[in-house]
Amino acid sequence: MLSSAVVVLAVAATAALSSPVTNRVDDAPRECGLPDALRQEIAGYRPTVERIVAAVTQGPAKGKVWKELAQFVDKFGPRLSGTEVLERSIDHVLGKMRSFGLDNVHGEPVEVVHWDRGLEEAEMLEPRPCKLPILGLGGSVGTPPGGITAQVVAVESFDELKQVANQARGKVLVFAQKYESYGKTVPYRQYAAVEGAKVGAVATLVSSITPFSISTLHTGWQDYSDNVTKIPTASITKEDAEMFLRMYRRGDKVVVKIKMGGRMLDPVMSRNSVGEVLGKTEPEKVVIVSGHMDSWDVGTGAMDDGGGAFISWYSLALIKMLNLPQPRRTIRAVLWTGEEEGLIGAFAYAKAHKNELNNFNLLMESDEGTFTPSGLEFKGSSQAQCIMQNILKLLDSINGTTLQPSDDVGSDIMVWSKTDVPLASLRNDNDQYFWFHHSAGDRMTVEQSDALDKSTALWAAVAYVVADLSVDIPKNNEV
Repeated sequence: MLSSAVVVLAVAATAALSSPVTNRVDDAPRECGLPDALRQEIAGYRPTVERIVAAVTQGPAKGKVWKELAQFVDKFGPRLSGTEVLERSIDHVLGKMRSFGLDNVHGEPVEVVHWDRGLEEAEMLEPRPCKLPILGLGGSVGTPPGGITAQVVAVESFDELKQVANQARGKVLVFAQKYESYGKTVPYRQYAAVEGAKVGAVATLVSSITPFSISTLHTGWQDYSDNVTKIPTASITKEDAEMFLRMYRRGDKVVVKIKMGGRMLDPVMSRNSVGEVLGKTEPEKVVIVSGHMDSWDVGTGAMDDGGGAFISWYSLALIKMLNLPQPRRTIRAVLWTGEEEGLIGAFAYAKAHKNELNNFNLLMESDEGTFTPSGLEFKGSSQAQCIMQNILKLLDSINGTTLQPSDDVGSDIMVWSKTDVPLASLRNDNDQYFWFHHSAGDRMTVEQSDALDKSTALWAAVAYVVADLSVDIPKNNEV
């Protein structure tokens, strides 16, 4: 999952792709006046939805998504953008989609960035010697070969930095910010190096962006700015950041030594991975389900975003396995590449498919966990909300009936947020998502088989019903 700050910047860059903007959706969906015939049509899909749910939660497909994902992450491990292992993992998933009989399986070329973190080590020298675990932030430059040794200045906020700016020159600047929410706290990771460089710091260390820590490190992409010196930047544990802040405020002299080997390599060609269930009567119209294939280079990316990617392609495999009638429209799984470095695959896809924008009926993405699902977060017209709410009513057997209107839906699909294409993301019980996010803890142990089954059922059922309805999901309030 990409940071909220980068998503905001990414959305701002989509103006050239935009259609008229959908009205904001701030309130829970209200009971609305869908035609009785449409309500009855949606209700008529209940046997199909129940068949999908039964197959994956108690039938022949039960536990299969977890097994496929476990095999995948155990075999390939972390899949950093630009690496050979990411490309081999893409080959694996394309092969899986073909083996399940998906239509039009292919990769679409995308040029992605390639950052290598190299060797990283740090230690505190004063007031006592101890090893200091660090994890470089994405895109960080390295230190000189001999490292950087400097005194520490620690602050709790950007505002506090303004008060001690004259003390930061030549120092290692530590940010020990409090965690409020991911969206509110991630700018410290995003812009620590820029703000530190502006006041003359030689490096920045940032408290890991997490609400809970057992001395855990969390990485993530950070952004340098033009005309500002690039300085090394890394995450440290929440515990160490708070220790440095206490020491600095007591007036203790704190000295650290940092060595980092981060470097940007030449861009590499990667691929968005695509498979379809081809539509019968309106194949040019598309419902997209998606997640991203790349991950950070710590953990194995099982949660971010192996789960989201696998419920996406496997939901199409499930539809094929059940021999459901061919839907009116095409259902397309797109597994994005280069998400963590700035939605690179999604932007490339939007550019390559800009002439198809009017045929995108619904874009769905799972990139905030595949824990027990409760429904969808949704961005679209009020009439679209009503249709989606009626579809979700069919998922009462797994308690997947909640539709939460939102203007902030997904990560990759936010590339289309300035258009009128309806957007949806998986709503799930992900309260602990940021405990593991971008850390060594993002491994298969986080994923639960039953939750993956229910997420797949919801994903497949919604995609199938939307693709087969007699009407498109409305981009305005006319049905």
